Amino acid sequence: MDQYFSDMPQPARDFLNYLGTIKGRSIRTVEAYHIDLRLFLRFMKLYKSGINLSEITDEKIEQTQILDLSLQFLASIKTADIYEYLQYVYKGRENNAATRSRKTSSIRSFYKYLTLNIDHPIRENPAKNLEVPKNKKTLPKYLSLEQALELLNAVDTSAQERDYCIITLFLNCGMRLSELVGINLQDIQGNTLRLFGKGNKERIIYINDACINAIERYLEVRRQQKGIKDKNALFLTRSGTRIGTRRVEKIVEEVLQKAGLSNQGYSVHKLRHTAATLMYQYGQVDIRILKDVLGHANLGTTEIYTHISNQQMEDAMKKSPLSNVKPKNKSPDRPDKKEKAAEEESL
Repeated sequence: MDQYFSDMPQPARDFLNYLGTIKGRSIRTVEAYHIDLRLFLRFMKLYKSGINLSEITDEKIEQTQILDLSLQFLASIKTADIYEYLQYVYKGRENNAATRSRKTSSIRSFYKYLTLNIDHPIRENPAKNLEVPKNKKTLPKYLSLEQALELLNAVDTSAQERDYCIITLFLNCGMRLSELVGINLQDIQGNTLRLFGKGNKERIIYINDACINAIERYLEVRRQQKGIKDKNALFLTRSGTRIGTRRVEKIVEEVLQKAGLSNQGYSVHKLRHTAATLMYQYGQVDIRILKDVLGHANLGTTEIYTHISNQQMEDAMKKSPLSNVKPKNKSPDRPDKKEKAAEEESL
């Protein structure tokens, strides 16, 4: 992985390799850290050289080489310097809250690594007390039960057993894209399936009859495939190699289009949300069980699906045919409450 970070100084390169190998972060995650730290270090090289903030432009940053930055330079960066950078990021670049949060987290993680790592220790951590901007939590987009059924029906099972099996697993198990492409034949044991999630964490999930049936039907087709190169992989391409994430994304996009659900913001990850939502709404699944099924590290991540249920209850109340009924104007000859009270008092 080191060859991908040839534009970074050695301490940063070691950190990125640490994320990918030791921490087991995905390639996309490591690349995001790479981009964030590169921008941070380029800015710092310009800023620490005495250039005014107003003179630091995107063009200058792009032209700045940082291979020569040493551990001593990284240790010289103070908390106040980081705040100047964050001000540049927040105001000079129109980043949303999620991007700002990630950029701050990348700096914190980098300096935590530098202070704790034996090979590159620094005494002071200037990012220790940085506050990560809070993201505004939004309800995840998902398919309704009817739309999920339409998606399954859009797959021609007579010719596309593999694709049908993929969609079935996504909608029933709520697995991640990386988990699906990583499934091996030996991971399937009866009605259980072993998955490797973030950080290469292993978990066992139970699969229902629909999944078992879809897998069995696909395996019959797979046995007849010639020239298989990746013999352990469950899902294969036509050339006999393990299917990749981009190919799976294309399959989902094609099926969404056939089902008339394209251009509506749905994606592979939205199928994961769909599975979790359907399990919570229709299966009466305990939120802690759902956490384990989805492979979430924290219960707070899973609790978003309880908010979905609450939102639906609120929407149901608003859609009631009586939701907008208001009392009619009071009849002139009908006494109001004060008049009625006066009459009762006089009796």
